[in-house]
Amino acid sequence: MSLALNPAVAPIKSIEFIPVNYQASNWSQNTVVVKVTDENGVYGLGEADGSPDAILAYANIETEHKWLTNITEKAIGRLPIEINAIWDAMYDATQWQGMRGMGMFALSGIDMAHYDLAGKQLGVPAYQLLGGTNKDKVHPYLTLYPAIPVDASLDVAIKGYAPLLEKAKAHNIHAVKVCVPIKADWSTKEVAYYLRELRGILGHDTDMMVDYLYRFTDWYEVARLLNSIEDLELYFAEATLQHDDLSGHAKLVENTRSRICGAEMSTTRFEAEEWITKGKVHLLQSDYNRCGGLTELRRITEMATANNVQVMPHNWKTGITSAAAIHYQFAVGNAPYFEYVHPDFSDGELRKYLVTPEAELVDGGFAKPTAPGLGIDLNQEFLASL
Repeated sequence: MSLALNPAVAPIKSIEFIPVNYQASNWSQNTVVVKVTDENGVYGLGEADGSPDAILAYANIETEHKWLTNITEKAIGRLPIEINAIWDAMYDATQWQGMRGMGMFALSGIDMAHYDLAGKQLGVPAYQLLGGTNKDKVHPYLTLYPAIPVDASLDVAIKGYAPLLEKAKAHNIHAVKVCVPIKADWSTKEVAYYLRELRGILGHDTDMMVDYLYRFTDWYEVARLLNSIEDLELYFAEATLQHDDLSGHAKLVENTRSRICGAEMSTTRFEAEEWITKGKVHLLQSDYNRCGGLTELRRITEMATANNVQVMPHNWKTGITSAAAIHYQFAVGNAPYFEYVHPDFSDGELRKYLVTPEAELVDGGFAKPTAPGLGIDLNQEFLASL
């Protein structure tokens, strides 16, 4: 049966941006849920990053001309399966107000929702719309951030991480990421001591990544640090230098044997290409909710693969994006792991309760999804309680 004759495949009728505000223990968890509904009332879910107020303002832009068009107009009335064509039309409509700015955040959420909706219409999991899979299981790296002060002392930070690392080992998690507290007044030698302590707790059977949270401005200082802890066999060093310091990243790559990554705040494959050609990074972290959604991530991954660069997209949102991350990894991941914030390892209420069901983590990995689309839905009772 052709799509045109399939009554389940209906055009998009509306696109709604739903702000969700929640304050966690030591960071804001605000997000924007994107709901794309077809003419039959079937809807798909996506998620956009950035300030909810700013995203909503962008979503309500009035159309003035071809290059200043409300991007929802480029999707409404079309079949959601026309994902690539809709993406290109929305991107073209962002020219006047900045093709690499807030519009890409909104576009990312819409694009993610298209995979959920199209999958539901056709009765197939979203990874099939991304090209299918040859995998039976995928393994996340869990991002572990204990509820400690952002200026925690060495002792407090180590004690805060110890139970999380022990729990990860008990669940046979294959890889974890730890961070250096963002405002911790530690010397470079103290950072090295801290990471040695965490590696000692975790052991060497589990891969360990480190997020430095843009702590440094001097590539040479970072190089000395990474070279001094090379024996810890860390999988990658994230956010070592300032985000736009591509030349610094290139020097860091040239002067260490550590795997350097970046681009978590970048948008589009065009910026990702600069991180490859100018920053010389080994690994890209383009964000699901910022770079242009799953469609653009697929393009970024193809480009990165051709340049022998891994892609592990940045993921620090709710269960909507976590579900999308599983489908992405099954279809187009070109790295052994993908970032995943698991509710059992997080104190964030939005991550725990915004959507259901939670994918089952078994022996450190996830089995191939079988439900149509992203396989999740909003927890209306929890939303009503906010």
